[in-house]
Amino acid sequence: MRIVFMGTPDFAVPCLQALLDSPHTVTGVFTQPDKPQGRGYKLVAPPVKKLAMEHGIPVYQPTSLRKEEALEMLRECAPDLIVVVAYGKILPLSVLNLPAKGCINVHASLLPRYRGAGPIQWSILKGETVTGVTTMYMAEGLDTGDMLLSASIPIGEEETADELHDRLSQLGASVLLETLDALEAGTLTPIPQDNSQSTYAPMLTRELSQLDFSKDARTIHNQIRGLSSWPAAQTTCQGRRLKVYRSRLAEGRGEPGTLLKDGRLVVACGEGAVELLEVQIEGGRRMAAADFLRGHPVKAGEKLGTV
Repeated sequence: MRIVFMGTPDFAVPCLQALLDSPHTVTGVFTQPDKPQGRGYKLVAPPVKKLAMEHGIPVYQPTSLRKEEALEMLRECAPDLIVVVAYGKILPLSVLNLPAKGCINVHASLLPRYRGAGPIQWSILKGETVTGVTTMYMAEGLDTGDMLLSASIPIGEEETADELHDRLSQLGASVLLETLDALEAGTLTPIPQDNSQSTYAPMLTRELSQLDFSKDARTIHNQIRGLSSWPAAQTTCQGRRLKVYRSRLAEGRGEPGTLLKDGRLVVACGEGAVELLEVQIEGGRRMAAADFLRGHPVKAGEKLGTV
């Protein structure tokens, strides 16, 4: 099949690579415009663009798919099918109706749960123990199209959103190829989503980052794991902002926010305790808690506070 691929971040890269390694022909790649990064605000290409350019695939970066020029770009690519993976733009009906075989999306959840932009992070924030990937035909709604194929994986007790992201991106590539094989064989059976079972996974915000140790330890642990990529959970230690990237459940009890052990970041919660394992103090670099404590010794009874 002639396929146009639409995607932007690292999550989409394994799917594009799988298509490039397959018998299918990728006739064009649509991705978000380059964005300025770093102190010099130098324009940086999205990961999907970099891979496409390495393989000599035409790259298109329209600011909107609703303009006629974007449709002309698509028509030039003459796709039988459009594959969308974390593109970051809503496809208008004019695009959805363009390819003869429709538009297929790879979504990082077991639909209809966790529709939206942050399914990986919210599955951890909500304490899920299983997640997965679903392919679906795209419709005008947000992740509401008929489901095609899915695959599930367990979420590790201490697995972070970063780690789960990488596993799901590889799983997504596998499920995508299975979906395309079934499409060509005529064996796909689209299944309408049960909207009554749907949940929403909105984009993350900085307001989610503040740790409130009056909550139970598992909720705190899930917050730390779920926000590991961005914006990172945070508290204060000895009067300075402290970002927390990794943790584990621990034994102990005490007043919420109180450190329970000398030389370790074991923090009492409203119920149970959590140990902070990877942190970054304001003005410092990200490091293991053991390394942090060599320069910032703590004693039992000290308290972590609000930012």
